[in-house]
Amino acid sequence: MKILQHKPYVLLFILGGFFITNAIVAEFIGVKIFSLEALFGISPFNFKLFGTEGLGFNLTAGVILWPVVFVMTDIINEYFGQRVVKFLSWLTVGLIVYAFLMIYGAISLPANAWWQYESGAGKSITDMDLSYRAIMGQGLWIIVGSMAAFLLGQLVDVITFHKIKQITGEKSIWLRATGSTLVSQFIDSFVVLFIAFYIGADWSFGRVMAIAIVNYMYKFSMAILLTPVIYLVHELVEKYLGREMATRLKTEAMGE
Repeated sequence: MKILQHKPYVLLFILGGFFITNAIVAEFIGVKIFSLEALFGISPFNFKLFGTEGLGFNLTAGVILWPVVFVMTDIINEYFGQRVVKFLSWLTVGLIVYAFLMIYGAISLPANAWWQYESGAGKSITDMDLSYRAIMGQGLWIIVGSMAAFLLGQLVDVITFHKIKQITGEKSIWLRATGSTLVSQFIDSFVVLFIAFYIGADWSFGRVMAIAIVNYMYKFSMAILLTPVIYLVHELVEKYLGREMATRLKTEAMGE
């Protein structure tokens, strides 16, 4: 197809594909909670915030992929503009909702007796259908909170990115990319927990605030650590497109 001969389209397909895929996968793996301290072989920090004790870096597995989503957001924003990012964000939410509907449909299917009671790994899982429901069937408020936080975070990210770029021009890629991510992730961290657990699960406000701050501390650190990756991706994109094409796309993205 001729469309695949145009490098900007190919680039957008690749970036958009990574953007959507990582967002969807992050939603489904996010049901697992892991210990960041245990990952690095250190003792839990066990600190206290807002009256909530025993806090450590116990995070959802989804945080592994969300930084990739925000890197893709900034790259797409840089070369294709706000409207494309907003379109991809709404498309991603629609696809995630569709995926959850399909999974809830699968959960409601009657289980085969052999699969349910005899097929568990080493028969250590005595009820496969119950395990399937527990892992795949995330609560409605978690889904609502996650989608609301994602959309709001994306909108704040693209606006902040362009505001900073209007001031700095082509200079300071780190400032507009990392800065916009830090602002959007701050909002994302609090919105998702407030909706999912303060409204949806009757958690105390102090616990929500404490866990949100712990989550943001991780996201803040990752945003800083990924700054060199943003420069690397920029360089790869510039080499692929050529300087002239890349400059034209960035100019058009800023002038929409």
